[in-house]
Amino acid sequence: RVPQMVTVTFDDAINNNNIDLYAEIFNKERRNPNGCDIKGTFYVSHKYTNYSAVQNMHRLGHEIAAHSITHNNSESFWSYANVDDWAKEMAGSRLIIEKFANITDNSIVGLRAPYLRVGGNHQFTMMEEQGFLYDSSITAPLQNPPLWPYTLYFKMPHRCHGNLQNCPTRSLAVWEIVMNELDRREDPTIDEELPGCAMVDSCSNILSGDQFYNFLTHNFYRHFDQNRAPLGLFFHAAW
Repeated sequence: RVPQMVTVTFDDAINNNNIDLYAEIFNKERRNPNGCDIKGTFYVSHKYTNYSAVQNMHRLGHEIAAHSITHNNSESFWSYANVDDWAKEMAGSRLIIEKFANITDNSIVGLRAPYLRVGGNHQFTMMEEQGFLYDSSITAPLQNPPLWPYTLYFKMPHRCHGNLQNCPTRSLAVWEIVMNELDRREDPTIDEELPGCAMVDSCSNILSGDQFYNFLTHNFYRHFDQNRAPLGLFFHAAW
């Protein structure tokens, strides 16, 4: 049987504002069925990051990935940046993390674009050239069944989703860990249809712990009962 994978990721800085929360979440008591501790992926941006904390998260077995140096506030910058701009931001981010967090095992192989603004062929050409193996910035619209990760050797298996998104249009040797939108309804049998949300913290209708539990349960079984595509729980560090 295909196992049901759940991926937990956090975007932006790792610092004193969130390291205690991460220690509480990844407390070595929450375990996978094989007995191993659960782990997360941290897409680290440079600004406000404490690199000794990044080093510790890596030491504990979590994945560290790139999320840019500047986190440029202009969303259009990311949509239309050229290959060199992307390299400076993402390969540069990897260099900074490797140097200041002393990560020397070549394990930083993934990235996520700020604001999930996909950079089209320029972004993915840079990834090929700089040896990044996967991106996790492209959002797939809410659908059943959800999608498994795919390679960009072939046409994307869904439409380019989002306002003015700049998706890749040619064959590229990069994996896409696609961000399946979550169904934000508590009870899909009675609730009206709502647009999905890619990041958990953008599901703004969820206000209580009970709502959040129902939301997680429904989305888990939406993946588990259909095709076992990985369930992505994507958060911003500030949330």
